Amino acid sequence: MAIITISRGTFSGGKRLAACLGATLGYRVISREVLITAAERYGVHEEVLTKGIEHPPGFWERFSLDRQKYLAAITAALCQEALGDNVVYHGHAGHLLLAGIAHVVRVRVIAPMAMRLPEAMAAHGLEAKAAEAYIRSRDEERVAWTRFLYNVDWHDPSLYDLVINLERIPLDSACLTIAAVADRPEFRATPSSRQALADLFLLNHVRASLFLNPEVGAAAAMVEVGTQDGVVTLAGVLPSERQRVAVLAAVRALPEVQEVRAEWLGGRV
Repeated sequence: MAIITISRGTFSGGKRLAACLGATLGYRVISREVLITAAERYGVHEEVLTKGIEHPPGFWERFSLDRQKYLAAITAALCQEALGDNVVYHGHAGHLLLAGIAHVVRVRVIAPMAMRLPEAMAAHGLEAKAAEAYIRSRDEERVAWTRFLYNVDWHDPSLYDLVINLERIPLDSACLTIAAVADRPEFRATPSSRQALADLFLLNHVRASLFLNPEVGAAAAMVEVGTQDGVVTLAGVLPSERQRVAVLAAVRALPEVQEVRAEWLGGRV
């Protein structure tokens, strides 16, 4: 079966659509719990992790590695949730976090401001003008974050398999349309696509574990990580033998890693 990711603006109906798909297909529906899983597994405070991926980058933040850590943690957690297929994810750039996985149906949901305002007003107790300002601000944050992290335009339709406009398509009709697409042979999981997802999980699990390991965190940015069939490859230029030994030990200690192959400065380790 497939994995469905839903990208949506604030109060665009994506959450309700995800719930409908979950009920229709019998899929698990996940969103914020991925943050919690990542926070718990990698020892990052949930509030810090949320801010790290939700807010647009400031000038000085461009020189920080924190977002790389958080992104690796989030991607690893989402991949782990998705390994069993049958998942609807409506959250932070799922279509980009799971890039390259063939059995992912990438959906973008849009809705006119007139449909979005009542929900924002009710949820936050705002007047119409303030609610619109809030919606536009949150949408701009998503655009800035996506451009900074992936160098893509969040609005670009080529990033999605389906773009659903709820202005004229009722939510139940949109739900049935997406469900039908998810059942197509093109989006059914295969052994190779499942392996690709497992490799993506392991890649980000290793990166997050290195970044958040106090003994090797400073060296993590200098390590290139690759994964294939449970085998981890490491390469890079590290300033000391002590760091090389510490990185290797940290990766080999992960139970998900079957084998480690490393090459530092052209020499085998």
